[in-house]
Amino acid sequence: MNTFKKYCTFFLIVAGLSLSCTDLDEQLRSELEQGITNVNAADLLIGAYSALNEPYQQEQRWVLEEISTDAAMAPTRGGDWDDNGIHRAIHQHTWNADNSYMNNTFRTLLTAQFQASNVLRNNPTAQQAAEARFIRALSMYDVLNLWGVVPYREDLDNFREPPITLQPTEAIDFITGELNAALSDLPTSGAAYVASQNAARVLLMKLYLNKGVFLDRQNPTFDPADMDQVISLADQITASNRYQLSPSGKYFDNFAPHNHTASTENIFTLYNEFGVRGGSIDRTWNTVAHYNMTPGGWNGWCTLSDFYDLFDEGDERLGIYYEYPADTMANPGKRRNVGFLIGQQYNLANDQPLMARNPSSQPLVFTREVTIRTSGNTLETAGIRVMKYAFDYGVPSGQRNNDWVVFRYADVLLMKAEAILRGGTGTPAEALTLVNSIRTNRNVAALGTLTLDELIDERGRELYWEGWRRQDLIRFGKFLEPWQEKPADPGPHTLVYPIPSQQIAVNPNLEQNPGY
Repeated sequence: MNTFKKYCTFFLIVAGLSLSCTDLDEQLRSELEQGITNVNAADLLIGAYSALNEPYQQEQRWVLEEISTDAAMAPTRGGDWDDNGIHRAIHQHTWNADNSYMNNTFRTLLTAQFQASNVLRNNPTAQQAAEARFIRALSMYDVLNLWGVVPYREDLDNFREPPITLQPTEAIDFITGELNAALSDLPTSGAAYVASQNAARVLLMKLYLNKGVFLDRQNPTFDPADMDQVISLADQITASNRYQLSPSGKYFDNFAPHNHTASTENIFTLYNEFGVRGGSIDRTWNTVAHYNMTPGGWNGWCTLSDFYDLFDEGDERLGIYYEYPADTMANPGKRRNVGFLIGQQYNLANDQPLMARNPSSQPLVFTREVTIRTSGNTLETAGIRVMKYAFDYGVPSGQRNNDWVVFRYADVLLMKAEAILRGGTGTPAEALTLVNSIRTNRNVAALGTLTLDELIDERGRELYWEGWRRQDLIRFGKFLEPWQEKPADPGPHTLVYPIPSQQIAVNPNLEQNPGY
């Protein structure tokens, strides 16, 4: 067995046991561990980056961050999308510790942590080590965000002992220290899919902005010193002169198949390239598109009309006819091909109206009305669909080329505005100017005033379906409130997810979160 295959085999075993099993067969482990030292650090680093694909690209972490909110829902459509109720439970906050999305997300984020740590013990260069520390910090940040604690294994060779569990303050300090230590060795320029100094600054911004939430989710406080850190980091990113807001008509450049060259906003992305490597970016279309659309999908997820109504008419983010190089559809009617799809849908090749599949006599008209269980004539048509990523028609099959967006410059400006409103250095007028600079570029009228309620709505409009809505709703004190197809939460325990049962079973250092 060659070194790389031995490493992969060992990695799969460790990932399946969530880095915590203490009863691995001694003889097998001895054989495998001989093959995971002196592995090329560059190859391991690619593996660490790739480990982020599964939880991020409209998959596990994304589901927990978006389907749990007012911005997205996965309705059960007859017998489809039932899956023992796991999607309904996430939207309605009735989940338990056996929900498979939670276990899979927990596992894959810890896998990314392991992959990054493994880079660090295989003689990386200073930049490789810094990139690995960023990846590890990002994966740990999301575990903290979702579950409130972070399992961490410092010694990868000692599998006799389970990982320790970092409590919120310990995790915050560790992640902050990692990012600050890595900062000087990260590149200042280059492709967005390579961790950079600005990517580390964005993650630090998110950490400082949410610090009070992580310490007390029900009653968070926002230390002015932390808010000033957010503002300072934002200013450093702006001063790098590497980013600018997409001009009017170019919002969807950030999510297009050529976004690695077209976007002026993307700070950190996950690499996707046909014939090379990447993640399942196809899920951004498959999970929402009807069977008879091109591309055809699984006719599943949608948004809710109340969220759709947050947008003003003419807001580019709501959806446009978007021209881009990989669009080979004639689209003679100049139909909306990105954004929110509502009403009659058309064949984009010939502009003929599409019909449903069953019954085939029913026009394919996506409706505002949707319930968490749909049936009858609404089975295939209920719910407004969301296509944030323009489809890569230039690839016949397989991996598409849209890089997955993790951090964008617009988010940096919105976080800075929020930090000002929450007590950081600056004036409300400055915060308003930042928000209106975004709105102007999205072809929507400027706001006259800016409150926190207005800001959470603007974050929803700008960052919809990018994987931040749950965190935002918690920080703004709105996650427990009722919304369409979800009553008010029975208690504050849902502000963190339950530690998956499978993880507690193999790690005695993990304790279940209160309320579960």
